[in-house]
Amino acid sequence: MLKSSTCVAAALAALIATSATAEGELNLYSSRHYDTDESLYGDFEEATGITINRIEGKADELIARMQAEGANSPADILLTVDTSRLARAKNAGILQSVDSAVLEERIPANLQDSDNEWFGFSQRGRIIFFDKENVTTPPATYADLAKPEYKGLVCIRSSSNTYNQTLLASIITHEGPEAAKDWAEGIVANMARDPQGGDTDQLRGIVSGECDIAVSNTYYFARAIRRDIKGVSADIDSIGWVFPNQDSTGAHMNLSGAGVAANAPNKDNAILFLEYLASDSAQQYFSAGNDEFPAVEGVALVDSVKALGEFKADEINLSEVAKNLPEAQKIFNEVGWK
Repeated sequence: MLKSSTCVAAALAALIATSATAEGELNLYSSRHYDTDESLYGDFEEATGITINRIEGKADELIARMQAEGANSPADILLTVDTSRLARAKNAGILQSVDSAVLEERIPANLQDSDNEWFGFSQRGRIIFFDKENVTTPPATYADLAKPEYKGLVCIRSSSNTYNQTLLASIITHEGPEAAKDWAEGIVANMARDPQGGDTDQLRGIVSGECDIAVSNTYYFARAIRRDIKGVSADIDSIGWVFPNQDSTGAHMNLSGAGVAANAPNKDNAILFLEYLASDSAQQYFSAGNDEFPAVEGVALVDSVKALGEFKADEINLSEVAKNLPEAQKIFNEVGWK
């Protein structure tokens, strides 16, 4: 159960007391499109007295907008999904380094930028799902997914998808570009259909019989456990899942994260907001409100997420993974991954 806004206020009291201001505004540029985030923002406003003004849009559009606005940008925070977009924002020069003892203590080092320009606040495992009736020996690793025995069985999103870009960049970081290219070629050979749709559509592909194996982020599946998702929930018992690489590196994790804008007019409020996102209450909300894994260790999981079971997560530094994103896109192009 989520903590009340009263509890949120108590948890933030020490932060607010040391903040330069506990009133005024916060201009939030967000590409998170989840209606459940409304309560997250409302609790912050009630606890702090700070009014959140939101500009919502696609990540690339918001990044381009902040670049165009330059020094006159009203943006205080960029909140977006996936390491690739956070890295893109940093490389565009629209974020600034943040000095916060709270964030350093709460957010694991591998989930934050090496220059403290962005921080991860929730995680989603990018894992393997399969038809339990048709696949008796599912892939146990990402490498297995590219083996010839799974030819024509795999549904996966396009190479333009940020989740896939970061997954391939992590393989480059772990194993080098040659091994990563071999893997990508194997996946293309094993595709049951041309890449199409979002992660939920990959799960629907298993239910419809278009494929026997799919790659998806965990929260799409957990959401279908918690509430009715057309084309998935009614047949969810027929779908099994594997957290890959449990005997080696662990399952790849995607991030939802944020950073303070380079020209933030309300910088103190912006830092306070990031610290709020690292609080137990906000972290628990990421799980209960959107079926994600918290970034902060020890925070309770909602039942739909807990149902996925315990697993080993890849603890590679995502700031290092971000450096290999250009190479990942190059490999996608070379192997013909549409």
